[in-house]
Amino acid sequence: MYPQAKTARPGTINIVLQDTSSRSAPESRALTQERSPFRMIEDFFSSIVGLEALKRQMKEIYAQVVIAGKRADAGLKKNQQVLHMVFKGNPGTGKTTLARMVARLFHEAGVLEKGHFIEADRSDLVGEYIGHTAQKTKDLIHKALGGVLFIDEAYSLARGGEKDFGKEAIDTIVKCMEDHHDELVIILAGYPDEMEDFLTINPGLASRFPLKLTFKDYSWRELSAIAAGMLEDREYQLTPAADVKLQEHLRSVCSRSLLNFSNARYVRNMIEEAVRRHAFRVMAEESPQKEVLMTLEAEDFSFPKDEERVH
Repeated sequence: MYPQAKTARPGTINIVLQDTSSRSAPESRALTQERSPFRMIEDFFSSIVGLEALKRQMKEIYAQVVIAGKRADAGLKKNQQVLHMVFKGNPGTGKTTLARMVARLFHEAGVLEKGHFIEADRSDLVGEYIGHTAQKTKDLIHKALGGVLFIDEAYSLARGGEKDFGKEAIDTIVKCMEDHHDELVIILAGYPDEMEDFLTINPGLASRFPLKLTFKDYSWRELSAIAAGMLEDREYQLTPAADVKLQEHLRSVCSRSLLNFSNARYVRNMIEEAVRRHAFRVMAEESPQKEVLMTLEAEDFSFPKDEERVH
């Protein structure tokens, strides 16, 4: 599946383990040092369309981690690094994809012992009665030790008011960050405006997340490249007319200011709808040729002008 199209189901804890069977962390670091300084991080990002400013920021963060290790090896003072992050951006802008890469990168650099990735949301943190939330949150953080805990739509923890248990989850996260400050990386993610408001809920919250990365909406050219990658993964191709229709639609969509536009997710849904329409059309043929089975026509893409909706 194309990496910039998020598919995790709501309310499900998604745990991604890193493969450590082939080589140890010291061996991985030795291999990394044989490459050019940013070769590894460039390899990590090779499949990601756009996000150039973010890639630069990640290189700076990675460089800080590597140089801190070299300073320690040289007997210099080891500066305390806080690597917790806030990802702000609309849906489908690559937040989850980049968070997974952070887990792998920091594991390779020796910062995270395990480098596993745990994805969670409000339902995984908030309980049903007093005390339940704190225990659920602590249990989840303990599972994430040595890796990355990615909390999507983190602002939802603050939406229930003073009597809601979401505030208890926030307080527990802040407390656990003090207790396990260098044992895991926590990444909070969500819509830009909502995340700005969320960081003001707890007095110590914003200062504990010094790395704030903004994920901008993709341009129509970047969305076109993402669509091409999705089509290639699925072994489909476009006729010239279908390609023109798709490009024109993406230009039209990106020319308008759309609140919470879903970016790569929107493209994925659009491609999947076209594939369904193609299948329905091709069903009429008794023995379709291979080229027919893999070619999307312009008629397979439906963009009604009077009811164009973006989700």
